[in-house]
Amino acid sequence: MRTPALASVALAALLLAGCSGGDPAPTAAGPTPAVAGSAAATTEKPTDTALAEDTEAICAQASRTSTSFGTTFAEDYQLLIKAAAEGAEAKAKAQEKVTRDVENFSFALLDMSKLASDAELKKALAAMGAQITALKGDVAKIDDKKLAALHATLDKACGRG
Repeated sequence: MRTPALASVALAALLLAGCSGGDPAPTAAGPTPAVAGSAAATTEKPTDTALAEDTEAICAQASRTSTSFGTTFAEDYQLLIKAAAEGAEAKAKAQEKVTRDVENFSFALLDMSKLASDAELKKALAAMGAQITALKGDVAKIDDKKLAALHATLDKACGRG
């Protein structure tokens, strides 16, 4: 359990400090990525078209989404630890939440990749989304090297590294 715990701390630190690239902190009123099939996805169509041409805005949204996932991941990891001591039902519910949170993050990355008109950014977001999807909610598969590589990919595509 020690390596995943260190990975969760590294993830939170990396996402909260390194990935934002000076972007403003996310706010409760800030935009959130639309999940496929949601009502927001159908009502934001005109904005999505404008966003497709704005690589900087997509990079900023990807950074905010990654930062938010880092916070959620750290909370989810603690939830899994706590639930393990509470029994099988609590553990199953916690794992469902973690799996859902990981899937939401991968969907957001993949959705942003579809919006991006910049080929390098499109490729980077799609690769990140595919890597997160491959985790299938298993946070034990995440370590600091994988996280650093993901963020280096985004930073490079966004001209920050």
